[in-house]
Amino acid sequence: MARHYKHMETSVIHEGYDSKDMLGSLSTPLFQTSTYTFATAEQGERRFAGEEDGYIYSRLGNPTVKVLEDRIAALENGERGLAFGSGMAAVSAVLIALTKANDHILCSSGLYGCTFGLLTMMKEKYNISHDFSQMETEEDIRSKIRPETACIYVETPINPTMKLIDLELVVRVAKEYGIPVVVDNTFASPYLQNPLDLGCDVVLHSATKYIGGHGDVIAGLVVGKKEFLDEVAMTTLKDIGGVISPFDAWLLLRGLKTLPVRMDRHSDNAEEIFKRLKTHPNVTEVYYPNDESRSDYAIMKKQMRRGGGVISFEIKGTKKDAQSFLNNLSFLKIAVSLGDAETLIEHPATMTHAVVPGESQRDMGITDQLIRLSVGLEAWEDIWHDLEQALNKINVDAYSKALESR
Repeated sequence: MARHYKHMETSVIHEGYDSKDMLGSLSTPLFQTSTYTFATAEQGERRFAGEEDGYIYSRLGNPTVKVLEDRIAALENGERGLAFGSGMAAVSAVLIALTKANDHILCSSGLYGCTFGLLTMMKEKYNISHDFSQMETEEDIRSKIRPETACIYVETPINPTMKLIDLELVVRVAKEYGIPVVVDNTFASPYLQNPLDLGCDVVLHSATKYIGGHGDVIAGLVVGKKEFLDEVAMTTLKDIGGVISPFDAWLLLRGLKTLPVRMDRHSDNAEEIFKRLKTHPNVTEVYYPNDESRSDYAIMKKQMRRGGGVISFEIKGTKKDAQSFLNNLSFLKIAVSLGDAETLIEHPATMTHAVVPGESQRDMGITDQLIRLSVGLEAWEDIWHDLEQALNKINVDAYSKALESR
């Protein structure tokens, strides 16, 4: 869907909705209905036959959901958008639509834990295999492509290591083989990165995160070519049924209006926290896209507008030290998810990526010392004060334990 407004800050508020069409209602109306009436039996027949546009049943389409789908399509510069009941409903619908038994999926070197779980299930049930690639060179990608490779699936930034994948490089190789490229754009949001503009075929989001932005909705979004998403809409969305509720779509429309403002604040805060984590003596590594010392910093400058709001870092000590650090926080919330107004912090090895076996965790760069931090909208000074006091206790805790063991 072509964007009608030049600037995203305007599109997130106005795209896909005209109040004149809805009795002047400034807010998009919530069509909280499961089904729709037909004026005549013949009209119902025409709609089910696809000969007439119109709503039939909210699993197949809903006016509130349609505004959301049109808006996200415009924000990602795609032809059509689809909304789902969760981010994983979106991921599974796309991967099932693109594959059949005995196919192969090539993935970036790290994935969200539940995506890894889905791929494992697809392997066990349907012999749909997968491989991981660092995707740092064209040769590395080519070496992993098979005749049965059905798609390339990429996270960038990768959850939780924040490693970046050069999407233009991936697309160049994929085009040679006619393989579609699917990108999970959750960590960047449409405000910071637009994979379709770089030649990718499908972009998806866990809309639970930055798009919703307030920790009160579970949802997923997909954008791509109309032909492909028409197929998804009438198969893996309609028949598997991972649809979004009208109320959740309404919440996302409300959240989207502040996406640019929130993403700038998330990024501002994260940049301040990043600088301080880098110099703390109890932090051994910090992973953040907007780090000039990173080998993939050039990728960030090329395909992202800013570094975003998620930082991962490793602390000195053991898994117990990492857990003690989390327990010593005062107001920062120990919770999975990201993109909320509140700062959220978690331990990937035992939480978001617990389903990933230990050896695979290590291959992905997930250690027992790794912490993932979703920097919220609070004053960065308060966020840092809480992090700093908990970091400062790491050695104190270790010393106390040593005394207790005597």
